[in-house]
Amino acid sequence: MAHADLEGLTLERDVAHEKARLEPRFAELVYDGMWFSPLRQAMSAFMTSTQRCVTGEVRLRFSPGGGAEVVGRRSPVGSMSTTSRPMTPPTPSATRTGKASCDCFGLGIQTWSARQGGAE
Repeated sequence: MAHADLEGLTLERDVAHEKARLEPRFAELVYDGMWFSPLRQAMSAFMTSTQRCVTGEVRLRFSPGGGAEVVGRRSPVGSMSTTSRPMTPPTPSATRTGKASCDCFGLGIQTWSARQGGAE
């Protein structure tokens, strides 16, 4: 639970979605005895690369019945930052060329890349 919560803070949205989509297929390959298959090896490389920047702290509160809940988290490379650059309105020429929508849709990935130190 703590690791999944930290992934939610540090992974870029599309990477997190793709990882979640591939996890059942990865488990299926392992279950079917395909550990040494090229596909499993390629998927392992993807999964390993997604974990490179998953770092930080998660605080949990445990309940007497055995449950747990996340009560706090932080990461030096988290995608949500209080120091993110502010949104500025696009210029009229950027709106005409479509650059404004590219900037808007690309802002999340730019923020993620900057917070991850420009990691490839």
